Amino acid sequence: MDTASPFLIALIRGINRFSDWTGRFVSWFVLAIVLITFVVVVMRYVFNTGSVFMQESILYFHNYVIMLGAAYALLKGAHVRVDIFYRPASEKKKAWVDLFGFVFLLVPTCAFIFYIAWDYVAASWSIMEGSQEAGGVDARYIFKTSILLMPALVLLQGFAEALKAILTLTGHQDLAKQLEDHDEEHAL
Repeated sequence: MDTASPFLIALIRGINRFSDWTGRFVSWFVLAIVLITFVVVVMRYVFNTGSVFMQESILYFHNYVIMLGAAYALLKGAHVRVDIFYRPASEKKKAWVDLFGFVFLLVPTCAFIFYIAWDYVAASWSIMEGSQEAGGVDARYIFKTSILLMPALVLLQGFAEALKAILTLTGHQDLAKQLEDHDEEHAL
């Protein structure tokens, strides 16, 4: 059995690190959501005032946690799967399922989302769309950009997962497992 390409291993690790970094970065947005929500509640019930900007910023942060965190969830195996069948399967069967899922489910879905959202997001950028509310966050185009970022990031991480599956299917199970174990060492 020949050894796996060092470039392939470096590529998988690089994508995994990028998805891990992205997930860790947007996880801080959860703290921002909690703090801003606290301030909004105090402002409303103690000072009888409000802030549309702060309320909309909660939506922005929440949006990015979900949309940019999707690739991180894929890296960590946190997406929905029929585990009753997947969990007891052999490593090779799991690799086939992962590869099949990438090629026939993930790629078409992400490509469709990206394609269908492109004009919508481009139109928002072309007019630098702002909030519909007075005093709101005047960057709705940035909010909508996440519709393009999510499928791009998920597709990138899906590619790394497919490469790990190919490593397993070509007899490099130990290397694929080592790449998974390395990722777990850097978990939150």
